[in-house]
Amino acid sequence: MYVDALTAVSKNQAFGAAAVSTDSIDFGNVTPKRRIGPGEAVGFGFCVTAAGTVAASLIEIISATDAALTAGILVHASRSIPLAETTIGSLHFIPLPQGTPTQRYLGIRVTTAGGTISGTAWLTSHDQFSQAPTHVSKTYAS
Repeated sequence: MYVDALTAVSKNQAFGAAAVSTDSIDFGNVTPKRRIGPGEAVGFGFCVTAAGTVAASLIEIISATDAALTAGILVHASRSIPLAETTIGSLHFIPLPQGTPTQRYLGIRVTTAGGTISGTAWLTSHDQFSQAPTHVSKTYAS
């Protein structure tokens, strides 16, 4: 599976307690405002690159008023992933409800009840994600 660098918000990132993605997607401050999801269903794919260490992980789709995802945060969707399902290479999809109004910047926040988990997250359509293999192939250098 290929991940477009422009839609990736984290790349092999270690997440601990309430960590946000290192990158965000900027919908720009243009008129008319860019909207996400009125057409094809989209969400974030999450590939575990280092297994969870202690407890379940909560992955949330968030938007914020700043690129660092720290101000004016809105939570749009979430999914709790049990520790047993956070094995290396496992794929998870968190759908964004269609027509959801967002702040300017979109990304994810991962919260663990203890320990850490590492992963790569990217914005994708549900159809593309559902065609992904159930395991992830080898990771190649950039």
